[in-house]
Amino acid sequence: MKRVTPVLALGALFLTALPAHATHSGLAHRDSYGTKAVYSPGQDPRTYQQPPAGYTAVFTENVSRHGSRSATDGEDGDTVLALWDQARADGQLTARGKKFGPDVRALEAAMGAVGHGNLSGRGKDELRATAVRLEKRLPGLFSAIAADGEKIDVVSSGQGRAVDSGTVFATALTDADPALKPALGPARVDKNLLYFHKSSGGADYQKWLANDARLATTLKSVTDQPASHKAAARVLGRIFKPAFVRRVVNGEFAATADDITAATAVYDLYAIAPAMSEESPDGRGWDFGRYFAPRDAAWFGYLSDAEDFYEKGPSFSDSDITYKMAQPLLDDLFKQVEAKRDGTSTLGAELRFTHAEEIIPLAALMRLPGSEPAAAPGSTYTYKNNPWRGAEVASLASNIQWDVFRKGDDYLVRMLYNEKETAFKAGCEPLSKGSRFYDLNELEKCFDRG
Repeated sequence: MKRVTPVLALGALFLTALPAHATHSGLAHRDSYGTKAVYSPGQDPRTYQQPPAGYTAVFTENVSRHGSRSATDGEDGDTVLALWDQARADGQLTARGKKFGPDVRALEAAMGAVGHGNLSGRGKDELRATAVRLEKRLPGLFSAIAADGEKIDVVSSGQGRAVDSGTVFATALTDADPALKPALGPARVDKNLLYFHKSSGGADYQKWLANDARLATTLKSVTDQPASHKAAARVLGRIFKPAFVRRVVNGEFAATADDITAATAVYDLYAIAPAMSEESPDGRGWDFGRYFAPRDAAWFGYLSDAEDFYEKGPSFSDSDITYKMAQPLLDDLFKQVEAKRDGTSTLGAELRFTHAEEIIPLAALMRLPGSEPAAAPGSTYTYKNNPWRGAEVASLASNIQWDVFRKGDDYLVRMLYNEKETAFKAGCEPLSKGSRFYDLNELEKCFDRG
């Protein structure tokens, strides 16, 4: 077997840093994948702004979602295969539908081999490539970390895919620069910080999610509408003959699934398939797109986004229940930078690995692009009236990174959102118009860190 040298491997990963529209292996309808969209960096690193003269990188930190993964369970496959087996027995499969059952079983077998909810090959590649680009972006910082004996802290939610994401990311850093190995200590788990939606800090949110009548009514009205039933019938009609689709619609198989539930299960398999591309036969991909017309993929992508928007994101304009619990995570971003400024930290990098349930609220709390506005009273979130898209806010391996630069006693912060230079919220003034660098004192004032 031909060996790939570390330098060549590093270069190959670095070259994956293409604009988002140029990647995704032909995924023409990225929004339709919602938060299961695979990762692509948002900006060519060669176009990043340079820090002002005299400033040197002294610290970097991130909050990263885990990489691409398998489905967390086999429920969707079980649902659609139960219907498919019945339709096959009844002679009610379309020509395309005859391929569907074997496709689902092959995908489910691949996910079972990876382990439900675990990182896929693609997910590991996403994290390695992001780590390599980080090291390439700040070579002086990482050289200084190694030379000065500073530390790199790796912390996760404790969930397997987040723990593994941290391990893969850190290993890629040390592969890129072996001198960094002594900087890495044992990885930590902080559930309260990085799994807050299910920790004690999210107790009020958990009660709201389970019991809020307005939330339940809103989501039902979004999902259970004529457009959803029509789209579901079209999706099922690609797999089953009309007589069988009518039986599903009429509730004959209600114990298994109604029409929207069945079509949603097909959609969920469609959405997760690109994340499992490396496990497909010969790595060619699974082509679940054949079971969705673009308009139907877009509709079910919208339904998925609506659920995430209301349950995790900006949600209702008169409430902050979905994102106020992200405040400790935002506080920690500031605390790490402030400790560096105050000389109380020996860290050169703080690397955090978490989930969409944390990235989405943090983006809303920080008012990142695409994470505002919320839905006003009497208004329902749609693609026409709101820019929020799960694929852009919190794709698989999505990340928020802060780079910190110093000149004397002055500190600057630059934010990258999915590796795109991004302005802080309105009211925060950069060094100059169009600059992506912010004085730390200005950010502290802007975010009320008295």
